[in-house]
Amino acid sequence: MKKKTVVIVDDHLLFAQSLEGLISKLEGYKVLAILKNGKELTQYYLHKRRIPDLVLLDVKMPVMDGVQTMQWLKENQPEQKVLALTMEDDEDTIIKMLRSGAKGYLLKDVHPENFQFAMKMVLEQGFFYSGKIQVALQNSDKNKKREELHKKLTDKEKLFLKFACSELTYRGIAEEMNLSPKTVENYREAIFKKLEIKTRVGLVIYCIKHKLIMI
Repeated sequence: MKKKTVVIVDDHLLFAQSLEGLISKLEGYKVLAILKNGKELTQYYLHKRRIPDLVLLDVKMPVMDGVQTMQWLKENQPEQKVLALTMEDDEDTIIKMLRSGAKGYLLKDVHPENFQFAMKMVLEQGFFYSGKIQVALQNSDKNKKREELHKKLTDKEKLFLKFACSELTYRGIAEEMNLSPKTVENYREAIFKKLEIKTRVGLVIYCIKHKLIMI
């Protein structure tokens, strides 16, 4: 049976060597090289060395990190399958790696059986999506829709948000905006519906969280 080939890119040599030992014990796998950063990986390809079936890529590395490496691969080796293996578990990093072409994302404390399953899924199915990735992508989609919604807010609605996040009463807001209290009430209900918010306190928290107002 032809073995699946793997290149490990990680600046922590002890971890990389331990990973190599683990992979070598798995049936059907062979490690071609251990590299310290993305720059060494680019040199690996430029020197026409054997293209691996899978690259295991760390994210936080000196010289050329995981995101930069994925961007290079996207342009120069778009067919290369990559599984991110890292300690970085924030959603922004996960999304950047996946949108740059990584086929999966694992934390380094993953159980060996789950690690083997992830490699198998990437190699055979083309991707591995853990629960964390699903959550990150769902949140990313929500953020995109939210950004589009914010762009569609009218100048009047933005002004209302500014006053709503102040100490003004709704009557005071009406006076500041030269509108009737009833019109301001309509603005409030429309904004609440758009942003899926039920209270003024919730509106203030939302505006601060999503930087719709400056405090």
